[in-house]
Amino acid sequence: MERHTRNLHRHSRGFTLIEVLVALAIVAIALLAGGKAMNALTQTAGRQGDVMLAQLCAENQLAAARLSQQLPGLGTSSVACEQAGRIFDVRVGVFPTPNPDFRRIDAHVFDGATPLLRLTTIIGRY
Repeated sequence: MERHTRNLHRHSRGFTLIEVLVALAIVAIALLAGGKAMNALTQTAGRQGDVMLAQLCAENQLAAARLSQQLPGLGTSSVACEQAGRIFDVRVGVFPTPNPDFRRIDAHVFDGATPLLRLTTIIGRY
């Protein structure tokens, strides 16, 4: 009985190489998952910032159309918009509505070729 206890103590002094490798693999997987989650959060925050700047550009164009106090002509135009040191392309389209006293205005904001935001409003004859 004493010999069995002595052997048990001898074998339980440390971790085996397999146990250490399994623990390292678990830690590596956890760190990898955490890194991917952090990357996704960073990309989402960057996208949210881009959309916020794009919204400012689109709202500026729609507000300018409202403030002109005349019914805008039909067609499309493109305007550069600078926000926070970045240049966005705002494509403004004016379209007819079933009521001739109103026009629909779409403001599409692009970052290069990437669409970021689209805002639409209706403007009436003043």
